[in-house]
Amino acid sequence: MPPLDRGTAQPLPRAVRLATAAVGRRWKLPPATSEVGVLRDRTVPMRDGAVLRADVYLPATGEQHPTVLLRSPYRRSGGFPALFALPYAARGYAVVVQSVRGTFGSDGEFQPVVNEEHDGQDTVGWLREQPWFDGRLATLGPSYLGYTQWALALDPPPELAAMVVHIGPHDLAAAGLVDGSFQLQNVATWTELIAHQELFGPVRGTARLLTAERRLAPHLHGLPLQGLADRLGGAATPWFDEWLEHPDLADPYWDRYRATAAVHSSTVPTLLVGGWQDWFLEQTLYQYAALRDRGVDVGLTVGPWAHLAIDPAVTTAESLAWLATHLPVDGAEAPARPDRVRVYVTGGGGWRGLPDWPPSDRAVRTWFLHPGGRLADAAPTDDGGTTSFRYDPMAPTPSVGGRVLTFRAGRRDNRKLEARDDVRTFTTEPLDAPVELLGGARVELRVTSDNPYADLFLRLCDVDERGRSVNVTDRLVRLDPADGEPPAAGERTVKATLPDTAHRFRAGHRIRLQVSGGAHPRYARNVGTGEPIGSATHGVPVTHRIGHSAGSPSTVSLPVG
Repeated sequence: MPPLDRGTAQPLPRAVRLATAAVGRRWKLPPATSEVGVLRDRTVPMRDGAVLRADVYLPATGEQHPTVLLRSPYRRSGGFPALFALPYAARGYAVVVQSVRGTFGSDGEFQPVVNEEHDGQDTVGWLREQPWFDGRLATLGPSYLGYTQWALALDPPPELAAMVVHIGPHDLAAAGLVDGSFQLQNVATWTELIAHQELFGPVRGTARLLTAERRLAPHLHGLPLQGLADRLGGAATPWFDEWLEHPDLADPYWDRYRATAAVHSSTVPTLLVGGWQDWFLEQTLYQYAALRDRGVDVGLTVGPWAHLAIDPAVTTAESLAWLATHLPVDGAEAPARPDRVRVYVTGGGGWRGLPDWPPSDRAVRTWFLHPGGRLADAAPTDDGGTTSFRYDPMAPTPSVGGRVLTFRAGRRDNRKLEARDDVRTFTTEPLDAPVELLGGARVELRVTSDNPYADLFLRLCDVDERGRSVNVTDRLVRLDPADGEPPAAGERTVKATLPDTAHRFRAGHRIRLQVSGGAHPRYARNVGTGEPIGSATHGVPVTHRIGHSAGSPSTVSLPVG
């Protein structure tokens, strides 16, 4: 270790050193340049007198280092440093892993994201006093750790030379109310994780996360939703009921949960890593577009991942490359990223480098809905009637896969779901040639509903030769009348652009549009009464009729190559 820390830094156990080296080889990372030691449980003072705790991982060679800061509400020990600290410290970076306010020994009460702006600034102030800090800083980390980076970037310190945001939001309000509907499963799963994470060790904690979907299911299906967090037990999590009580994203209540201004003001070179099935995908793409449009040095990598399935081999290699360019160790600056955008094309397309996202050279191909559940290139020429289905919120259509915080997220077989009476599908004939979707699919439906308080869940699927129907991208559309507006009468046109994706429908496969009235418990059910979501205790069904005639055509349009 450097002489200044020789008396306090702890060497890593031999088993950890061997495992770190093996991981580096398996992930094909650049060769390690140093052994690593750790300063445990450092105290970091905040402006209000609170003290936050941090572990510092230091290369054994050299006395000052560019520093990578990770501010986290999760456990600092266990597998976390193996993924997010040791690969960087072994290649010349000091890595600070700090527990945010109210977690794992840090003073204060944990309130999601509201303290991260000031606490981040105070942490940088502490860094300036550390003898191993060379004056150059990067931030890094996934999920909540991504938000802490945007919070610091609201007023970026001069030392901040790079950001690396993995699957991270800048707007917690929008994350909890995706498509205007409460993200029941995701918010409840995360809330239960926070409530119990300090009551159990890392092994049992991981086991609880693996079983969260099954354990929480009975709670998520009950009404009312208010008080759900208390019924889950553990530490107090008052935010859950508060969020239920504020369903309007324009409510000033949500201002403290946003760091959106940083996305529109930061000039810090930023690498964004997302997943096509990630909870925060749309925020990642929003961040990219905002930074790109202002000429900021930004890179975007989007893999096939869901939130809990991101591939560390890919993300660590790309993160190290970004740091080597913008925060070089010993002046050994790496070349710039060869492609601004790298995306994984699911369906067999693999990784692809692109100059921008979405590609600008796409043509639009449109399919029309027809009776009998058909999708066809030709428009209807006569009165094709309607396709109807009934949604009952007291027996809600279940969610399958998709952008959820479980280990059964992402691309899943939808055949059992599609066999239900409350789900309708429209499917093409087998494709003569591959169809490659790069961007956002657009759905336009002519719909008549007998209850104005209702949702439509729209999902695009890839059906293979055996009939296996796998979800590609989806969106919920809320049909409720706006406050002060009368309910819609008669047929309406529902337009929705599904979240961007990159997918190849192979020759012989079929493209399918799936339509239902919800996806519970991913989205809290629309009970059909207009009552507040948290206090509602009963539901009213709705019958939807989808038009597909010459006078009322419904369509699916894809930007294709």
